[in-house]
Amino acid sequence: MKKKLVISTGAGMSVESGISTFRDAGGLWENYPVMDVCSADGFARNPSLVHKFYNERRHQLVSVEPNAGHRALVDLEKDYDVYVITQNVDDLHERAGSKNVLHLHGELMKVRAIDDDSKVYQLEPGELDTTPDTVIDGHHVRPHIVFFQEAVPNFEPATQIAHEADIFVIIGTSLVVYPAAALLQYVKPGTPIYYIDPKPAAVPPGVTVIPLGASAGIERLKELLKAQD
Repeated sequence: MKKKLVISTGAGMSVESGISTFRDAGGLWENYPVMDVCSADGFARNPSLVHKFYNERRHQLVSVEPNAGHRALVDLEKDYDVYVITQNVDDLHERAGSKNVLHLHGELMKVRAIDDDSKVYQLEPGELDTTPDTVIDGHHVRPHIVFFQEAVPNFEPATQIAHEADIFVIIGTSLVVYPAAALLQYVKPGTPIYYIDPKPAAVPPGVTVIPLGASAGIERLKELLKAQD
């Protein structure tokens, strides 16, 4: 039976594809104040601005491709039972071919009904733009994004996946965004943990730090895993 390799990815995973790191400029994202475009209060105040912001993010996303790191994670599926838990709202893991991806913070290429969270709609590349007036199947919609001030519905299943890991890997995250940063607490004691980041944060004892970008770091990870098998 293959070992369960659980990988937690953050914004650094997609940097090499040309996706800007979230909040990498002092509270701004693509020159917008974060709380204006990424909070429940911001959406209530100015839904037109929030729709415009995520329209722009979608157009950016369809113009880029998965990078070597995304593809390397797919390659690991040959030898491991790989699960990806991502803080990213892009679809680059899926486009690279990853089979098991859980999004903690929502999905950019989807919208959902404002009056029914269970009704989620996939947007097509030629139909990326929404407004407060957009209606799908009789429902006004909003970005399928977990805003600040909202609960993270996928956190509980993420903790279960983390707890089942035989190997746990963190890639491209500052380890300060909660609740995602808390996933480490759910990994069983004694489980090998690797942390890939060019500017790694402080980590608990026993975590193997690989101070590289995502693509180079995953290649180094493969070498370390192979040496242990």
